[in-house]
Amino acid sequence: MRVFYLPRYPPEWNAVEWIWSWLKRSIVNFPLAGIDDLEALVRSRLKQIQYRPDAITGCLTDTGLIMKPP
Repeated sequence: MRVFYLPRYPPEWNAVEWIWSWLKRSIVNFPLAGIDDLEALVRSRLKQIQYRPDAITGCLTDTGLIMKPP
């Protein structure tokens, strides 16, 4: 077995971290009756961002990574 030491990977380079950050901020301070309510709220928020390509592009841009079309 070989061990490969990979360079550190800062979370700010990961667009998913930006989306999760947005999601967490958007669901704070909602009164929830249980886990089913939380699941429904998270699903609705993720669906909202799915229909906002500008928000997704913004999350990718915030990483500082260059987006090149294929």
